[in-house]
Amino acid sequence: RHVADFQLSIASVIENSSSDCLAQDLHLQAEQLAERLKCDSVVSEISAGPGTVNFTINRELLAKAVLQQVWKDGSEYGLKSELFSTLPRQKAVIEFSSPNIAKKFHIGHLRSTIVGNFIANLKVALGHEVVRINYLGDWGMQFGLLGVGFQSFGNKEKLKSSPLQHLFEVYVQINKAAEDENTKKLAKDFFRKLEEHDEQTLSIWKQFRDLSIEEYIRIYKRLGVHFDEYSGESFYQEKAQEVLKMLEDKGLLQKTIKGTGIVDLSEKKDLSTVSTVMRSDGTSLYITRDLAAAIDRMNKHSWDTMIYVTDKSQSNHFQHLFQILKLMGYDWAERCQHVSFGLVQGMKTRRGEVIFLEDVLNEVRSRMLQNMTSTKTTKEVQDPAETAEKVGLAALIIQDFRGLLSSDYQFSWDRALQSRGDTGVFLQYTHARLHSLEQLHGNAELTDVNVACLQEPDAISVLQHLLRYDEVLYRSSQDLQPKHIVSYLLTLSHLAAVAHKTLPVKGSTPDVAQARLCLFQAARSVLANGMKLLGITPVAQM
Repeated sequence: RHVADFQLSIASVIENSSSDCLAQDLHLQAEQLAERLKCDSVVSEISAGPGTVNFTINRELLAKAVLQQVWKDGSEYGLKSELFSTLPRQKAVIEFSSPNIAKKFHIGHLRSTIVGNFIANLKVALGHEVVRINYLGDWGMQFGLLGVGFQSFGNKEKLKSSPLQHLFEVYVQINKAAEDENTKKLAKDFFRKLEEHDEQTLSIWKQFRDLSIEEYIRIYKRLGVHFDEYSGESFYQEKAQEVLKMLEDKGLLQKTIKGTGIVDLSEKKDLSTVSTVMRSDGTSLYITRDLAAAIDRMNKHSWDTMIYVTDKSQSNHFQHLFQILKLMGYDWAERCQHVSFGLVQGMKTRRGEVIFLEDVLNEVRSRMLQNMTSTKTTKEVQDPAETAEKVGLAALIIQDFRGLLSSDYQFSWDRALQSRGDTGVFLQYTHARLHSLEQLHGNAELTDVNVACLQEPDAISVLQHLLRYDEVLYRSSQDLQPKHIVSYLLTLSHLAAVAHKTLPVKGSTPDVAQARLCLFQAARSVLANGMKLLGITPVAQM
């Protein structure tokens, strides 16, 4: 039995459809409406379902319209839909990834990186202007310790060749010694000199920062991620002091008995909810620097929306941040958004706990290579390591994006890297198969395709699914959840796999072969578009 192409829910068009409208009434009304509607050259069949009117499009028209649209719009297919025509083009600032120099790049940072990258890709695809900001943890007492640690355990060569690893090792070593009063004092002195802009101290700090960023850039490149701006807490030391002064001038800053500075966020102004913005010695805190950064970005970029991508344990922090900005009189605080995500448990590499992003990438690559060499079907691939990495990354991203971002999940290498089932490996495999079909039979020219040859149910299923792509993009653009696109692409791959079995190109008459080739090309094109939005590089062979 065929599935209709479009469905109208009767309840949505009846004026007084209150909930007491009975199901059988709706069914009756659906039948009455279906009887009164006439078919035409576009609609070939109209029928009533339970409370719905179903429309079937002329099959040849469906095939022609969908294939032509995919062909014509290419990488912009689905994005030119009228669903997006009323949306204003906007400027978005997106802050994501944001690791701390000399500390672990943990799985939360990885999640923030791939989620932020997806949101940025989606916004750019929809025609918005996007500024991608990496807000580094590049300031604070840890640099006092790090400076002292480097004087004791540092090695200039190692710092140049692998800065992230070396600084982390130095930091671990000095932390062991940090119980010692003398070390504490030296670290305080070093950081105080930093705050006073002592040239020699600053140049050591700058070297730590610059070399770390160089290595971050190289590793992000492997992930397919880039940033327009490497910002950081260090930029906002002075500006945070200005924020404290503004808070004081507006009468929002209150001193506690201990001498710390707080802002009262409670409804009744009874201090039931407060946010601490100043230490007792007058120095700023993380939230103060975040306030300064938000104001600065508004001045610099005059954005329409600013999105912070971090794990959900920080949602309180961002609530406070937006509330304080509003109290300060910045109405644009309402256009700030915290996209939060859940925690991932159990991500380990062969070396143990994840400390560096590079460990994860190497692990993905080696495990995938192993899987590829052990399967019989693996063709000789030009660059096996490169392919393994792209396929492995697809696996990581799909495992991460399958559910709601806010849900926690248990990470499993075996589950992520399975070639059967709803995995990134399956998406890549489907893409590679469809690609090799094109290599084998050449590209179909759309102009001479006889769409009457695409009437089998399995072909229709693929066409219907392609037709829905814009709706899925629209849903993801509304709630910034990648799962809509993920489940769409997985379904597309399953439908394409079935069609690939039942609708052979080889051995068919030229007409039929051309039409099928065109269908598979369209499926591959949309699959590739969706994968790229998610931050996945489609592979041509596997």
